[in-house]
Amino acid sequence: MSIDRAAQLKTLHLFGMAAAWSEWLAEHGGQQKPVMPEVWLDRLIAAEQADRQARSLNYQLKAARFPIHRDLMHFDWRETPIAQYRIEQLATGHFMEQAYNLILIGGTGTGKTHLATAIGMAAIHQGKRVRFYNAVDLVNQLDKEKQQGKAGNLAKQLQHMDAVILDELGYLPFPASGGALLFHLISQLYEKTSLIITTNLSFGEWVQVFGDAKMTTALLDRVTHHCDILETGNDSYRFKQRKKATENQ
Repeated sequence: MSIDRAAQLKTLHLFGMAAAWSEWLAEHGGQQKPVMPEVWLDRLIAAEQADRQARSLNYQLKAARFPIHRDLMHFDWRETPIAQYRIEQLATGHFMEQAYNLILIGGTGTGKTHLATAIGMAAIHQGKRVRFYNAVDLVNQLDKEKQQGKAGNLAKQLQHMDAVILDELGYLPFPASGGALLFHLISQLYEKTSLIITTNLSFGEWVQVFGDAKMTTALLDRVTHHCDILETGNDSYRFKQRKKATENQ
């Protein structure tokens, strides 16, 4: 009676080993098995480790909820005043280990979301955990959480992230209580989880979002305590591309 070892390995959730075993059978099934079993044991273990790393990476990329794939390879460095080496340093994710923050400030279409997403994706490849939010969507989720009597649950979850990306802060107004909810969340993440914030507002304009001058000052004090601030400029890359295309017609 033959033993289906690949099936047994899958039952044990050793999918990498099962795949490696099936590949070996397909290639060497009719030949004599190796004399030293530890050689193939090492290969099976390596295959399992590689498979688990790949599945973990795919899981973390999905869990991050990026709206679209963005990487640094496809970023046009000619269209930004930010030095490429500086972004590549941030993409290592080392700043997340000290829960430092990153704020990208600039006009619409200057690559803020692209850079924030690319940094987040690169950090996930380095084993970090990242969660992406549009600022208004996050405020709506916090408001819903409060109405359901579950306030604080999301903050506890996000404290286990290495970084939270807060995209498009200031593009759309919040509900009346939204500024306070976001302030409370950021206060709970302070020195625990890195924030990557993209915004089209100068710091002096943040009071327009949060509504209260004292609260805004306290928020900025926390957010900028350990923080890199990068300005992406005000000339829209997409607008320039459309203009060039029109001129070439």
